[in-house]
Amino acid sequence: MYEDTAAVDQVTDWQWARVDDWQPPTELDTGTPHTARMYDYYLGGKDNFEADRRAAQAAIAAYPALPLLARTNRQFLGRAVEFAAGRGIRQFVDIGTGIPAVGSTSEVARRVVPDAHVVYVDNDPIVATHARARVAAHPAGRTAVVEADLREPEAILGHPMLRDAVDLSRPVALMLLAVLHFIRDEEGAQSIVQTLRDALAPGSVLILSHGSPDFASRESTAEGVRIYRGASSPLVLRPRGDVEPFFGDFEFAGPGLVQLPLWRPTPGHVRTTELPEGWQDVSAYAGVAFKP
Repeated sequence: MYEDTAAVDQVTDWQWARVDDWQPPTELDTGTPHTARMYDYYLGGKDNFEADRRAAQAAIAAYPALPLLARTNRQFLGRAVEFAAGRGIRQFVDIGTGIPAVGSTSEVARRVVPDAHVVYVDNDPIVATHARARVAAHPAGRTAVVEADLREPEAILGHPMLRDAVDLSRPVALMLLAVLHFIRDEEGAQSIVQTLRDALAPGSVLILSHGSPDFASRESTAEGVRIYRGASSPLVLRPRGDVEPFFGDFEFAGPGLVQLPLWRPTPGHVRTTELPEGWQDVSAYAGVAFKP
């Protein structure tokens, strides 16, 4: 296990500016709940539609810890990106990035590494629209937005915008936060991640979080799965034993694959007295691992 006990500070608050006079793309299906827009609702965002809000509210009714899960996942992103950047990673590929919000990958990474290169990948046109508006203010060649689907990893890896921004022969942080639980086993979830892992240079890092049934009631889990059947992607909650294989032979940084709020919440890794109230109900795992 890769060990390091350096302090990891909390991400400071920051807010994306909204896009003036923005209108949804004409081809956008606003009648079907989209997982990225539901997640935006959990975080208190405004880039969602009535169908997204109805589905999100139903999901929260079934599993009240959902907004806390979304917040702790965002905080994990900040800690993990800062951790990776502090250990020499200068390139970040964030797949399933979601609606731009507080503590973006580029914001956190460039706090540590001002010249960091970041690629955002998402299949939601709203995400792409907002992210591209932000990229216009970034140094040329250092940030890219790719509208693509995780189910097509070769297309992501071969996309010219990704290739222009990231050198895959050098270490990269591959970020898969709260996205793999929208990929079914029959869609090749494990092989998708293996394809992405195999494309990374030694010294690269996989940053991953994943919803799980392990810390929630059977009733909440079943109802959440039912609600997401009507969304843009189904919800596939996996136990720990099915999440760990996504890391392959990568070597975990301490404290390993743990319940989401417990991944380095403080410099001492775990001090539960400082965790948010209700953290025990956050039913998800998180881990960071390096490619040998």
